[in-house]
Amino acid sequence: VQLQAFGGGLVQAGDSLRLSCAASGDTFKNYAMGWFRQAPGKEREFVAQINWSGVGKYYADAVKGRFTISRDNAKNTLYLQMNSLKPEDTALYYCARGFPVRDPSGYDCWGQGTLVTVSS
Repeated sequence: VQLQAFGGGLVQAGDSLRLSCAASGDTFKNYAMGWFRQAPGKEREFVAQINWSGVGKYYADAVKGRFTISRDNAKNTLYLQMNSLKPEDTALYYCARGFPVRDPSGYDCWGQGTLVTVSS
């Protein structure tokens, strides 16, 4: 499977963005999916995770209440709706396929990342 993330951009604090992650192949619906991010000079960190059905969703404390993860299994697409963006949300955002965990080691397939820059 291949994952391609897109939708990043340069926005101002308080704005919204929606990231998408398109998956190739026919196994998308069988796996949990996650969003991670990596800011310059920092380690990759968990953002949000959704189980295969879309019912179970989990968020990092830093984004809870502002970000919403969702998926459309018919379209093989994962989404991350980001509202009330803050400068500290600036990072390269990655989508990944794997187990429903927060640890990046639980994911075996990663997209190339899409850059989100939030100006103050």
